[in-house]
Amino acid sequence: MTEPVLSIRDLVVEFPFRDDVFTAVNGVSFDIMPGEVLGVVGESGAGKSMTGSAVIGLIERPGRIARGEIRLNGERIDNLPEEQKARLRGKRIGMVFQDPLTSLNPLYSVGRQLVETIQTHLPLSAAQARARALELLREVGIPGAESRIDHYPHQFSGGMRQRVVIALALCANPRLIVADEPTTALDVSIQAQIIALLKRLCREHQTAVMLVTHDMGVIAETADRVAVMYAGRVAEIGPVRDVVKHARHPYTKGLMGSIPSLGVRHERLTQIDGSMPRLTEIPRGCAFNPRCTERGQRCLVERPELMAAGDSRAACWLHDRGGVGAPLARELADA
Repeated sequence: MTEPVLSIRDLVVEFPFRDDVFTAVNGVSFDIMPGEVLGVVGESGAGKSMTGSAVIGLIERPGRIARGEIRLNGERIDNLPEEQKARLRGKRIGMVFQDPLTSLNPLYSVGRQLVETIQTHLPLSAAQARARALELLREVGIPGAESRIDHYPHQFSGGMRQRVVIALALCANPRLIVADEPTTALDVSIQAQIIALLKRLCREHQTAVMLVTHDMGVIAETADRVAVMYAGRVAEIGPVRDVVKHARHPYTKGLMGSIPSLGVRHERLTQIDGSMPRLTEIPRGCAFNPRCTERGQRCLVERPELMAAGDSRAACWLHDRGGVGAPLARELADA
């Protein structure tokens, strides 16, 4: 069986504050296989970007990984010294951030930034690194790469800048790319081009991609599997088609129900009442229970773990065959 590129087990990220400790990521576990795109989706504050930051070792202090393991091709990386983590970034783990303009140095040409990154991680001469940079720019679809390589970031459009950032992420042929909201700042047509580009590069290079987004449309178009996060935990995870078409967790059902269908006229869109709880106000039991229309008494006192739900897994007592199942949960639901 193929070994996963990225394996996360029981990841916990904490932030000490005065006399308390706040948990931003709580017991997250998943794998990403070679050539696979795992979408990580959820509302703002769900813990998506924090999980990505933990993977690349960029959690800002006083935040810390309090428990769990992160392995890259079987090698544990969460407990490495900072110098070794820095060497991993760019070489074995590539990064694509939300705003390409802030990801690029405005004082350097894109060619210089590519060449410096390539030479940092690969034993190439300046001429070889420039040739590699040109090859990358062509691969990500920059027209006239020979002339554009010496241009500065402000001379590129938003979509072209994002292509340059993807080229930077691919400089050293990384095994994993963490893409944090890579299409949010782009219009729909450019967004589609970037999605197609990520999918193609993923397949051609057998690179694993962790795609962090709040857009279920992007997930449906791009991902092979999807992990839905809520309040620092994975609420549901499974094949993207199964999760999108047959959501098993009430939160996922709410997310999918809030997306309007082009072929159906809606008088009113589905809405999930309430909002994501703050780290200081995460309720006892299932964190989603204050907003859930299917909650039972068990949901108020016991926190569910991921359990089998069709082809997916969902952290919901509705799928507990040995305990409170769907009929009894509805019977106990609060008014």
